[in-house]
Amino acid sequence: MPVITLPDGSRREYAAPLSVADVAADIGAGLAKAALAGRVDDRLVDTSYVIDSDAQLAIITGRDDDGLEIIRHSTAHLLAQAVKTLYPETQITIGPVIEDGFYYDFAREAPFTPEDLEAIETKMAELAKADLAVEREVWDRDEAVAYFKGQGEHYKAEIISSIPADEEVGLYGQGDWKDLCRGPHVPSTGQLKAFKLTKLAGAYWRGDSNNEMLQRIYGTAWADKKTLKAYLHRLEEAEKRDHRRFGKVMDLFHFQEEAPGMVFWHDKGWQIYQAIRNYIRERLVENGYEEVNTPQIVDRSLWERSGHWDKFRENMFTTGDENHRVYAVKPMNCPCHIQIYNTTLHSYRDLPRRMAEFGSCHRNEPSGTLHGLMRVRGFVQDDAHIFCTEDQVQAECSEFIDLLFSVYQDFGFTDISTKLSTRPEQRVGEDEQWGRAEAALQAALEAKDLPWELQPGEGAFYGPKIEFNLRDSIGRVWQLGTIQLDFSMPARLGATYVAEDGSKQTPVMLHRAILGSFERFIGILIEHYAGNLPPWLAPVQAVLLNITDRQEPYVRQVEELLKNQGFRIASDLRNEKIGYKIREHTLQRVPYLLVIGDREAESNTLAVRTRGGEDLGSMTIDEFVARLRAELASRGRTLLED
Repeated sequence: MPVITLPDGSRREYAAPLSVADVAADIGAGLAKAALAGRVDDRLVDTSYVIDSDAQLAIITGRDDDGLEIIRHSTAHLLAQAVKTLYPETQITIGPVIEDGFYYDFAREAPFTPEDLEAIETKMAELAKADLAVEREVWDRDEAVAYFKGQGEHYKAEIISSIPADEEVGLYGQGDWKDLCRGPHVPSTGQLKAFKLTKLAGAYWRGDSNNEMLQRIYGTAWADKKTLKAYLHRLEEAEKRDHRRFGKVMDLFHFQEEAPGMVFWHDKGWQIYQAIRNYIRERLVENGYEEVNTPQIVDRSLWERSGHWDKFRENMFTTGDENHRVYAVKPMNCPCHIQIYNTTLHSYRDLPRRMAEFGSCHRNEPSGTLHGLMRVRGFVQDDAHIFCTEDQVQAECSEFIDLLFSVYQDFGFTDISTKLSTRPEQRVGEDEQWGRAEAALQAALEAKDLPWELQPGEGAFYGPKIEFNLRDSIGRVWQLGTIQLDFSMPARLGATYVAEDGSKQTPVMLHRAILGSFERFIGILIEHYAGNLPPWLAPVQAVLLNITDRQEPYVRQVEELLKNQGFRIASDLRNEKIGYKIREHTLQRVPYLLVIGDREAESNTLAVRTRGGEDLGSMTIDEFVARLRAELASRGRTLLED
């Protein structure tokens, strides 16, 4: 007689074993219809799973994160079934869930076309409408290998062959089609109501470039059509806001094949970069940081001692000299900061010591992952490390969190979520140290009364971390700032201080960044504002536009006056119609367009327009300067412009 305890604490006693679906039906018809899976004693299972002893049970629906993942995984299988139905000669491989969707990799000689994608999606809809029952079977491994070989599915047979002989092999069938999967899955294909195939790509079998190239179909799936529609709208908005397009239109940056993943900053893009760097530098000074700069290339031995060589070697660019010494182009700054720390004897009275660097780093990211400013090989971090005693950790974390939230607000971000990532399987340091580190970060979050989500196993190899995620103006979430607590690396590299009792101790090292990398942050800013950067960040804050050649002397006079006051000003004296000039600089997202005709030249005024098309009328130069200064002082605390 199993007793089932539900999430609200209520208990239900049953006379015989029963399935998750039976419990859902006993609770209510609505829940039975919505049930996708169950969580039995913290294990996700199908609704057909039979409970034969006392257990805790949560019914999973499309409203749950787990439910959404099950929908996406099941839709990946629906995609594979549709492909096999339409193109029987195609072999299936793997189809995992990814952020906001799923993909499935296929092996076939003929490339898929956009027309094929439409046909596949139509077939998926037919299979969903057929409401095929999804049923789990447990097979012997060798029998499963033989079955898939008999089906001509050699990739799938290879996957199953790699499963240990004593492990369970689960197959899920829907209609007359079967696929390998651990599950769980939706009870029937009829519960897959909102999906869309989004794009085609290439992918190597098992992610190895030495293997054959497969064809990957990406898709997205949601619990209902309304949510799907909202997501597709976000995708359309994201495409309109693509920072690579604005980079070209606004003449900010470019990439080229001779330097893959490296940014060529143009003057206007570099103006944005410098505005951000100067702002961060100002905030660092306010918060007691010293700014340093360390070498780009460092001997391999330092990376071996720090632990990075074993964990990170594949992502490091290396070089050598005539003495056969191996050097690594630095992928991060932390070991070099410890070298600066170690040049001085420290007392506990000297701590905390906060060391910041706009450190240029390089990582050998796979070429297929490079994506404009969002994923590069050469980047600069707003990196800093805080050397402190263990007693100072919580206070330092608290101060950093205050600084981070203030900075994000200045850039116009107010929707911020927080996650605590704990020890991964592959790590350095003792478990006792990890326990203290994780407890200290959790205490800092709780002291700030911040809601946070636990991410077990997602910490860095040297310590746990807090991650800060921003939601942008179209609802996308970006992981940016982090603070990581490290007991290990300072000890590995010999950092010490003299404690109050005269003993030699190892400082705690806090790795922290707010923006992450300048490159990615600028890409996010461009898309967040759709190119309409607030005046304090805009590469050109105002442009002077003459109507005829007669106003040229006055335009040059005003340009010099405004530049001398520190504003980023340009003038357009081309012999073009004023309407053409206004349209062009509006497309370049210049915040203020200052039109000058005979009347303005004679009265020492400016006709002021915004890039949004608002006519602010005539202003004296002093009035415009006052307006612009006020906007610059407010930084990002104003509302996003239309």
